[in-house]
Order: sequence, then structure tokens, then C-alpha cells
Amino acid sequence: MQKDVVIIGAGPAGIFTALEMLKRGSRQSIVIVEKGRAVEDRRCPKSKTGKCVNCKPYCHITTGFSGAGAFSDGKLSLSYEVGGDLPSLIGADRAQAAIDYTDRIYLEFGADSHVEGLGSTEEVKDIRKRAIRAGLKLVDCPIRHLGTEKAQELYYAIEQHLLRSGVEILFGYECTDLMLENGVCRGVRITGGGMEREIQAGHTVIATGRRGADWLESLCAEYNIAHQPGTVDIGVRVEVRNEVMETVNRVLYESKLVGYPRPFKNKVRTFCQNPGGFVSQENYDNDLAVVNGHSYKELKSDNTNLAILCSHNFSHPFNQPIAYAQKVGELTNMLGAGHIMVQRFGDILDGKRTWQKELAFSNVRPTLPDAVAGDITAAMPYRAMINIINFIQAMDEVVPGFASTETLLYSPELKFYSNRVKMDDTFRTNVQGLHCLGDSSGWTRGLMMASVMGVLMGRSLAEEEA
Repeated sequence: MQKDVVIIGAGPAGIFTALEMLKRGSRQSIVIVEKGRAVEDRRCPKSKTGKCVNCKPYCHITTGFSGAGAFSDGKLSLSYEVGGDLPSLIGADRAQAAIDYTDRIYLEFGADSHVEGLGSTEEVKDIRKRAIRAGLKLVDCPIRHLGTEKAQELYYAIEQHLLRSGVEILFGYECTDLMLENGVCRGVRITGGGMEREIQAGHTVIATGRRGADWLESLCAEYNIAHQPGTVDIGVRVEVRNEVMETVNRVLYESKLVGYPRPFKNKVRTFCQNPGGFVSQENYDNDLAVVNGHSYKELKSDNTNLAILCSHNFSHPFNQPIAYAQKVGELTNMLGAGHIMVQRFGDILDGKRTWQKELAFSNVRPTLPDAVAGDITAAMPYRAMINIINFIQAMDEVVPGFASTETLLYSPELKFYSNRVKMDDTFRTNVQGLHCLGDSSGWTRGLMMASVMGVLMGRSLAEEEA
């Protein structure tokens, strides 16, 4: 097969690359390779079974058209200060302008026009004052909330638009290798349906998301694609009653707080806050179960969940942060017999495990019903655990009741985007014809910035054609 552009991965970065090329009037032939299914065919059986059945060959929550975005709660962060380090590569002004532009595309395809986190200036000032007292920084970031069910509808509309416009999408195919010749990427090798194929292309765009970060790292090592170890995030998903988070949920929707707690002073931050949301499970390769969270536009729970993530950097003599995080996850999974583990914060402070019967009498009832009560501290590294404990106690000064005995901590919450590919500001790697986008590239974190990177990539490819 011969194409002008081949895109590996139908997550936001890959989707918006193709979308922007079309918007710019590009006549280049485009094929997207996606090992999962079309968004309308993605089904998580847990809604019927009540528990994770560990789908094979991949988890439908993380894999398929729109990537993990289709089954997340679909929050679009509208500030360049949130979503990774892309502004350091392309500049803050350019990043913000691209966010504004990309946001308008989401609106065109049906995103809710309401933006959370605007107004209520005096209440925001009060929250910021308490954060400063606690040694935390409140990051201002307006949020456009798609909602889990609405996000799937929106991405379905984008999927159909791409297909109608002549973009070919190969579902059920996995990229196995690059085709390199004299330092130039000539395309990719893919497999699916029991057969192998080659796609020759002038431009190869890898946009495989967090799930594909490990695979991309192996390609970088094999083909000397310039890269460096970046940051890996290890943490927990915290769940409290809505009443505890009531003011923050109403005023900000998502409280993006950053701190550097003593004694280690690693960066610790909140991430992906879901008012009235639900804790969820995602499965990665090698049966690794990790925790996440989402919230619907209509269906609401009594709880709010959010991640607390501790950033770790490795350089010498160990430089494999993804492998490190995977080992932490595997150990936690082992203690939970393959399930997500949950523990009350008060039990952690008391040095005891949590028992299932204790959860039944708590004010905070788990929204992940098959989570196993236990002792997450038996698997969490000491440094990360101390950082998390101290951060939660600082959060209690901002949100009284956050560090209560009954606050639930789920583990492991891991974010795999540590391999950072070296590129110029048009996303060219040191291998001619090869580009790397989104969370797998190490430059973005989340829906909006990955989408932005796709927009800029599509713009660059279209302009090159002209």
C-alpha cells in the first residue's frame, strides 16, 4: 500500500492530524492504523458483568478510535499551563493560540459550550489563599467538560467525517515495525487478521498514546531515534464524598494543585478530578491493571475522585522509568490478586490494612465495586507514599475533610509518558520522515494538548504540500 501519510494510533493526536490536513485543503492520501475498534463498536463488558473480565487482546477502555479519551470523562483543559511540556517546545503563546483553535473544532463537533472554572473570583481567591498557606500552588485552568457518554458521541461524529472525507482507517491492525532506509523512514509494517502488510509513506506519524509509550521507547532504542528518559508519574486515585469537595467542585470543577512536600520535594499534583464521578479500571499489556476515573454528564455518584501523582525522574545509572512504574503496578496487582486495591487513609496512618467489612460501614462507599480492600503501602515505594501522605494532609488545609479517616485511596495510578522524543518545533525527529505526537512522545498529557499537537502536525504537513 502506498500513501502520502500514515498515522499510527487513532487517539486525539492522530485524529486531529488528519482533521487539520482536511481543513487546510490537503489532497494527500492518509491512512490511520488502529489496533482497536471503531468508537461505535467499543464495549466494556463490565457494565453488564459488574467486574473487569480482562478483555483480550486489548482493553476496550484504552484502545480503539479516540483512544482512552472516549471512555474518560472528557475534560478539555483550556490553559497552556496544563497538559504537559509542549509549550516549552513550541512557545507558550503559540500553544495557547492552538488550544483556542482546537477548542473551536471540538465545539463544531458538538462539545458543550459551557466552560467550568470561570467567574466566582472572590471564592477562587479564598481557595488560592488556603493553598498558599498549605504550601501548594493553585493553577487556573478553565475546563470544558464533554462527559464520558458525550465524548463518545463527539468522537463518533469526527470518525464519520474522516471516513466521508476519504481518510482510510484500518481497524484491528497493529504496527509492528518501521521501514527505515539510509536513515529515512519509508513507512511501517503492520499486522492484523492473520496477515502482514507494508504501508509505504512519505510521512510516518506515531501517535500511540500512553498505552504505546513503552513500544515507542523500544523503537527509539532500536533505531537510534533521539530521545531522553523523562518523568513517570506514580500515585493513587483518591475518593471522598461530594460534600467534602462541594465548594471546589462548584467554583473550579477541577482543582489543579501542585506541591513539593518535604522531605523529598518531588513534584506532586492533582489530576483528573471527577465531581460525582466513578473510579474505573484500565488494563494495559501484560495484564497490568491500573486505576483511573471518569464522570458522566447525566449519571452522578455521591463521590468525587481525583488522582494524586508523584513525579519521578531517573537518569544514571538507571534510566527506564516506564519499567520502574510497571514493576510498582505489578506488585500492587499481585497483592490485590489482579484487582485494583483500595485502603482508607486513616488505616494508612494507623499502620494497618483495610478490611472489606470496614468499607461497608464508611460514609465513603467505593464506586469501583470490585476493588479489593488491603494495604497499598506494602507495594508503594516509600518515597512516593510519604509524598502522597504529606500532600493529602496539605490538601486538607485547602479542602477540610480531605484527609479524613474514611478517605479512600486506590492503587496503582500510573501515567506512562516518560520517554521524551527529541524533535524540532514542527515535530521532526532525527529520522527523516518520522514524527511522534501526543502522550507517547512524552510532550503532552491529556486530551487537549494531544489534540493540539495533532492540529499543528496536520498544519505542517498541509503547508509542506502547498
